[in-house]
Amino acid sequence: MNVEELVKELKAVANSDDAVAMKAYMKNKFEFLGVKTPARRKLVKAFFKQQTDCVIDWNFINEAWNNPYRELQYVALDYLEIRKKLLTPSDLPDLKKLAQTKSWWDTVDFLDRLVGSIIARFPETKATILSWSCDEDIWLRRLAIDHQLLRKEETDTELLEKILVNNLGQTEFFINKAIGWALRDYSKTNPNWVRDFIERHQAEMAALSVREGSKYISS
Repeated sequence: MNVEELVKELKAVANSDDAVAMKAYMKNKFEFLGVKTPARRKLVKAFFKQQTDCVIDWNFINEAWNNPYRELQYVALDYLEIRKKLLTPSDLPDLKKLAQTKSWWDTVDFLDRLVGSIIARFPETKATILSWSCDEDIWLRRLAIDHQLLRKEETDTELLEKILVNNLGQTEFFINKAIGWALRDYSKTNPNWVRDFIERHQAEMAALSVREGSKYISS
């Protein structure tokens, strides 16, 4: 698959006003063509049909990730989502590299689901995600904290607790917000577990984490 060809197709449906707004929303950290998600996904759906074999094209992913336009990183994530079932533990180093390159919440909060799909299917990778939860890189830690979002009854609570405890006592907004999201999401499935966790660890938790985590549970 040719990234340059894809960029031409995206430019053909781009809107310069949207580009300005999208760049501002991302705190002016990235350049945008101005292609919103519905238009992008409609376009790439046809583009991805060019690949007929059942492998993950990491050359395409890395080339898209290195492109200056943020939509190309989103395209790489769209592609990985479609081929998520092909991901194996051997892909974790490449996914880690993506998380640590051009890092911001928009890509990391998509990568957490992709990594989470590997951890769920290959229990031997739990040690890897635990190590990420202690990394000096806040984006790897955020990814680890939220990698079980939406897993409901399949949530590994022992793993969740270890990762959350590894990240208590932080002042970093993106970490404390992630802790709150992880707890809030799981509270829809098991409010008693979340209530108990907050009661045991509240002294070490940021007010933001407690507020977010408690949103759907009664006191």
